[in-house]
Amino acid sequence: MASAPQPSLPLFYKDLMPLNSRDHKDYKAKSMDSADWLKSQHAIPLTVDEFVQAQRNFPIVFSSGDNPLPLALMGLNEGVNAFVDDNGKVNDPIYLPAYIRRYPFMLAKLTQETEELSLCFDPTADLVGEFDEGQPLFDGDGASEQTKAILKFCEDFEQAGQRTKAFIDELKAHDLLMDGEIAISTEQNADKPYVYRGFMMVNQEKLREMRGDQLRKWNENGLLMLIHAHIFSLDLMRNIFARQQAQGKGPALAPAS
Repeated sequence: MASAPQPSLPLFYKDLMPLNSRDHKDYKAKSMDSADWLKSQHAIPLTVDEFVQAQRNFPIVFSSGDNPLPLALMGLNEGVNAFVDDNGKVNDPIYLPAYIRRYPFMLAKLTQETEELSLCFDPTADLVGEFDEGQPLFDGDGASEQTKAILKFCEDFEQAGQRTKAFIDELKAHDLLMDGEIAISTEQNADKPYVYRGFMMVNQEKLREMRGDQLRKWNENGLLMLIHAHIFSLDLMRNIFARQQAQGKGPALAPAS
């Protein structure tokens, strides 16, 4: 059972194994009751398809660098997730990004020479295996209904990723992304606020200077709504900061980054 090529594995994934009926005919997928692997992750990749739902719970920012990605912030400090308790459980009725719900599965290339993607899983996740309980992944030599649903979810995620790339390319083409910074004060540090950097955000001043015909185009194709969802979500930074403080996970324990 050879692993898929993995020069650099995505967030969460420690290993990748191609799913097949020969090696995994008796495998089942368990439901995710807890997520220890999520406790220390504060920034979760997000697709544009999720902006409207995600902005109700999380600030949406963009990663720094030449290839920025949208991120839902579940915490403001490295290693802090304000929505996952010490047992790895999400107790709040919040929107869970598709990137989390996809795990431990994903589509990946089995060789560098092909563009074809195959359904793989992380064998270290303890969510897929020869369990007594769970949803069977195969029905004889064929994929079960569960596996077909997983494959469809992963395919939809890949397509959303392409739409996300097109959105980012449009922002970059109009030079709308800028280095972000937010300062948060409390009663204890009113004269010396905590300053968060290391992310990117839409430059609202440049957005206001955009031509009317371009804004009309973005309004018609839905891009303007996505930009506004991102901008409105930034107000939640202070909410996340307050959650961290209430849980004893604030900057006193994890310096601002």
